[in-house]
Amino acid sequence: MRVAILSSGGKDSAAAWWWAMCKGWDIDALVTMIVTSGDSMMFQVPGTEIVQYQAKLADIPCLSVKTQGHEEVEILDLENALSELNIDALVCGALRSDYQKSRIERMCERLGIISYTPLWHQSALSHISGLVENGFGVMITSVACDGLDESWLGKILDSQSLTSLIELSNNYRFNVDGEGGEYETLVVSGPHFNGSINITGSPKWYGRRGELEISKISTSLDS
Repeated sequence: MRVAILSSGGKDSAAAWWWAMCKGWDIDALVTMIVTSGDSMMFQVPGTEIVQYQAKLADIPCLSVKTQGHEEVEILDLENALSELNIDALVCGALRSDYQKSRIERMCERLGIISYTPLWHQSALSHISGLVENGFGVMITSVACDGLDESWLGKILDSQSLTSLIELSNNYRFNVDGEGGEYETLVVSGPHFNGSINITGSPKWYGRRGELEISKISTSLDS
């Protein structure tokens, strides 16, 4: 099976990518949508530049696809890019967005390839806990809900911080996996990388939400 991974650089993409690797499939490319307008109904906007570094650490080609993010055009931009690849399937990390899943499935049907969404309706707690337990370095890069303050920006989840995140999600009633937009992530290390990614940035806080403004990205190879 030859597949491409639709990747934003975040935790859901990483989990779907790892799932495909565990299947023994050939990963032909990481496909990333670069939204030039700053907004999209379908795709993550900030931090996607990290995917090229992830691809480097995994020795996989990276295909960056520019789109203005217009609702009726962005899926066609992706479709045109995928039509140039010799693949059997597209794997994406959709969790609970029927909008995203249905549009990708229709696109794959037009292309004559299979759409795989291995995380679909996975338990929020098992999803985020599984990533930490399996050694993924999940960095929180933005927060936008009560309970998560500026101290979470740039934090890489481990067993201790995950416990705190779970407690806060119970107390403030937000989705522990961030699926409701409570926070966004980038993956800086994991079992699918031959090394790790170093991110330098500064927190920007806007009253009740904030983001990590990235100034530098580099990689460190495993010795």
